[in-house]
Amino acid sequence: MKKWEYATVPLLVHATKQILDTWGEDGWELVQVVPGPNPEQLVAYLKREKQA
Repeated sequence: MKKWEYATVPLLVHATKQILDTWGEDGWELVQVVPGPNPEQLVAYLKREKQA
């Protein structure tokens, strides 16, 4: 059975692609993006398979 680990990451509107590309290179997959605490910030939820 696969096991997953999760992360929440603050995203700045002007650097969203750069931030997601960085996490993606480490094996993280984007699950969802939700509004953050202010209009210029979003929060990304990411997952990746847990390494044994």
